[in-house]
Amino acid sequence: MADPRFYDNRGPFTLAEICAKAGIAVPSAGAARIFDLAGLDGAGPQHLSFFDGSNEACQAFARSGAGFCLVPALSGHPAPPSGMVLLPCVSVSDVFAVATGLFYPLAAQVPEKQAQPVSPDARLGRDVVLGSDVVIGPGAEIGPATNVGAGSVIGPGVAIGQACEIGANVTITNAYLGDRVTILTDARIGQPAQEGAPLGRVIVQDGTVIGPGCVIDRGTLGDTVIGEGSQLEAKVQVGHDAHIGRHCVLKSGVGAGAQIGDFAVWGGQDHGQSPAKPVIQEL
Repeated sequence: MADPRFYDNRGPFTLAEICAKAGIAVPSAGAARIFDLAGLDGAGPQHLSFFDGSNEACQAFARSGAGFCLVPALSGHPAPPSGMVLLPCVSVSDVFAVATGLFYPLAAQVPEKQAQPVSPDARLGRDVVLGSDVVIGPGAEIGPATNVGAGSVIGPGVAIGQACEIGANVTITNAYLGDRVTILTDARIGQPAQEGAPLGRVIVQDGTVIGPGCVIDRGTLGDTVIGEGSQLEAKVQVGHDAHIGRHCVLKSGVGAGAQIGDFAVWGGQDHGQSPAKPVIQEL
């Protein structure tokens, strides 16, 4: 489910309202109220979830407690759990994006401008240093002895630990950062991976170094995680819902949903050699 620190839920909506907005058939349970969106594993009877038809999601679908679930209309699916109302649709992702827009219409916005550059609702610890033209959204927290470079944007609700170094022109939204995190110039942390408004977060653990120009997409309904002490070289992109272990080194991009264990090196061959797919190498 979406973290209320970052996302303002405008529900509940009736199932009929959601179906009408998305242009899909209304089932007999159309009067039922849906209070939130959730992934298959975290959903309950009053939640709308989705099953994309992939083999990886079959087990989660079979054990899900979701009361309502979008499923592909043109392909088969396992038998649903007892009590789950199925909502067939041609494009599960498109319909879920419509539902996301209903419940969380402001989820994709990044506060590059606001009435005051530093919101009066933000909380800054002792010895925090802000460069020129920094924007800090309401509810954001920045720990003691952290430096934020010129032109950077810290979104609403973002929490940054102590003794962090945030470079110039960095944007951080929908994220929690631990202590002693370094994020270098022009990095983008926590923005959506595609059109629509994913409702997850980015978790960056203690002592991580994010290189210049890196992009870390927030999760769809869960978290994208960068483990303690890991390092991302310049312009590395981490896809939504990826989990990177502790003390890893990333030299090239990581796709959505990737799972990388602790003490791993992820990267291609050196410049000048034949192109190669990224590999995981244990240290």
